[in-house]
Parts: sequence; C-alpha cells; structure tokens
Amino acid sequence: MPSNSELIDLAARLADCAAQHSLGCFRTSLDIEIKADASPVTLADRGAEAAMRRLLNDTVPTHGILGEEHGRERLDADLVWVLDPIDGTKSFITGSPLWGTLIAAVHRGRVGLGMIDMPVLRERWLGLPGEGATCNGRKVRTSGCIELAHARIITTSPDAFDADEWLAYDALSRRCAMRRFGGDCYAYAQLAGGHVDLVAECGLQPYDYMALVGVVEGAGSVITDWQGRPLTVESDGRVLAAATAALHRQALEFTARYRPQARVAMESSKPAPQPLPVQSAL
Repeated sequence: MPSNSELIDLAARLADCAAQHSLGCFRTSLDIEIKADASPVTLADRGAEAAMRRLLNDTVPTHGILGEEHGRERLDADLVWVLDPIDGTKSFITGSPLWGTLIAAVHRGRVGLGMIDMPVLRERWLGLPGEGATCNGRKVRTSGCIELAHARIITTSPDAFDADEWLAYDALSRRCAMRRFGGDCYAYAQLAGGHVDLVAECGLQPYDYMALVGVVEGAGSVITDWQGRPLTVESDGRVLAAATAALHRQALEFTARYRPQARVAMESSKPAPQPLPVQSAL
C-alpha cells in the first residue's frame, strides 16, 4: 500500500492530466454521443480517461482501474483507482463550470483517498477519511447542522428520480430550510466546505460516488446509501450525504420510508404525505 503522500501526489498528477484534455475542449464545438444508458459522452471524456489510464499503467502497473469510459482492469488488485474524467458531462457540454474530475484510491474495498477537481473553478478538494479534507490545501469542515428545519439541501436534477424516489426526496426537502438543484459532484464539495448540509441523489455509478466518500468523510460528514449502508462498488446508486450524524439520521427516516419495496406495505397504513411550504425553492 503506497503512503498517503504517494497517493496524494499520484492523484494530483491524474487530475492535472485530465484537465489538460478537458479544459482544451470546454466551450468548444463538440461531437456528442448518447450512450446506452442515455447519458452523453464526448471525445473529451474519453481522451481524458485514456490519458489517466496511461499514467496509471506506466506508474503503478499492478494497481486496478475502474473508469466510466474505458471499463475495468485488474479489479482483484489490493488498490483500485476509480476514475470519472468529467463528472457532469451535461454541465460540460452546456458551458457550465460545475463539472469536475473524480478520483478515488480504494484499498481492499475501502476508500483511502478521494479527490474532486474542479478545473474551471481552479478548486481541488482532497479528502482522506479519518484524517481531514482540504480545498487547495486549506482545511475544510462541514457546517455542523443538526436539524432538518435549518438544513440546505441540494440534488443535481429531478430527472434522476423515479416516482417513488421523488416522493422521498420531495418530502425530505420540504422539511428543510432551503432546497437547490444543480451542481453534479460540486454539491459534495459544497457539503464538505460547510455551504450546504444535505445531498441526496439517485442513479449514480461507483465512479460517480467513490471519490465523494473520501472528501465527504474527510470533512467530517456522513455519506451512505439511502438505507444507511456504507457505499461500495456494489451499491445501488442512491446516495445520501449529511453534515452531521444527527442530520443524517433524520434524513434517513424519509429515504428509508419511501424506498419502493417499503411503500407497498406501508401505503395502506400510512397517510399520504401532504405538501409543506418551502422557505426557498428554485
């Protein structure tokens, strides 16, 4: 297992490598392809990940790689790098700066390092669970919010939810002080920095969330699936992150209650949730 300093150095080199490819394509005319899962991809995504893989294979050829665009290599290795060269491709192709590069170093299933690199914003968020998190070298910490009524919640898009999931998110978010939409991976950086208090999302893949675990936990937050289980490469893609354990427990009451397998049994005995006023919406 490499030392933390070696992991940090290699993650920084990977982020620099990805940015060299992606920034040159940002806000230019791009050919866009729609993948089988209906998500868009560009040559910038594929070129950036290919360059990151070359760096890993040249530097640490025994390490594994799991990437969004080019699949899996050596996933039985003790240390696997999980890569998303452009998280927020829709933001990228519409000229929004809120896209980033996600990098995680996963040792025997546990995240040892997570990085959210925001090339346009020139922000690099780094987290090591149990050891802290930084933005551009400056230590960051979550807000400490412990009450839903005071919480600021964010999700990327309502389009990511199915009907049952939206019932959960809508009921939860209407208990909060403020809800916002948009952000992709940057929402979790905002959480780590204390600017928002809750993030809830669905439909994510391991390369979308493994790096987030390192940053969020490093900053003192809690991040799990919607049932409160630790996130692994086998998780179902529903992510709930909160500034504190107390806030996370309150949010879980909504996400666990409305999971599809539970709703059928509960609908006959529980009244339908009534709309609640929102202090600040879109």
